[in-house]
Amino acid sequence: MDWGMANRLAQLIQSDGRCLFLPVDHGYFQGPTRKLEEPRKTIEPLMPYADALFITRGVLRSSVDPHNTRPIILRVSGGTSMVGADLANEGVITCIDEVLRLNASAMGISIFVGTSYEKESLLNLSKLVDEGEKYGVPVMAVTAVGREMEKRDARYLALASRIAAELGARVVKTYWCENFERVVKGCPVPVVMAGGPQTETELEVFKFVHDGMQKGAIGVNLGRNIWQNEHPVAMIQAIRAIIHEDATPAKAQKLYDSVKNQ
Repeated sequence: MDWGMANRLAQLIQSDGRCLFLPVDHGYFQGPTRKLEEPRKTIEPLMPYADALFITRGVLRSSVDPHNTRPIILRVSGGTSMVGADLANEGVITCIDEVLRLNASAMGISIFVGTSYEKESLLNLSKLVDEGEKYGVPVMAVTAVGREMEKRDARYLALASRIAAELGARVVKTYWCENFERVVKGCPVPVVMAGGPQTETELEVFKFVHDGMQKGAIGVNLGRNIWQNEHPVAMIQAIRAIIHEDATPAKAQKLYDSVKNQ
């Protein structure tokens, strides 16, 4: 692995081999998402506890202080919206020159395996990997499911994750699911967890994060579970303790309760 690629990955994946990525890119297809209407206000209190931000170039420039930031994973796919015909019909929306100009540590792109736009999204990934490898910039592939949430099972996610790795993604972001070890075992590059099932309590989030870490994930890429929580700083600290300190769900809950009451 070239020095630049290794250095960028080391910025993202910490010395313990784990990571907590904070995605705030949801507006690229959802618009002003709840609790992310004013990105700067959402991001700043959480920044000290994140290992990297997953973000679009527009929000990066408008809402993140370049003198006080974390490594950047730049969202480079998009072109669709919640009110459009098909979320899967994404293209690459940011060129490698912009990625380098913004000093990003990685690029993130969604793939839509099993949809009408499967081929296009996989070719987008392949071409992006070519560009990234040329300049030493890793690509994180996101196994998106669009509106078809029923696809979040181990068989489908293992398929999509393996394909992403085969096409050259250095990291794969995929959903937690039952039998998550099947997903990780079949993916020869590091796996980070996106959201899991819909949850009613913080403890349920802590449980699926802990389960995924025990089954081989290197970390999380969690957004709404953190910044839509009523106590987002407490939530990110608790999740960080699971990832970097091997905290149990019970210990994470105790930390959450302690911080939220400060």
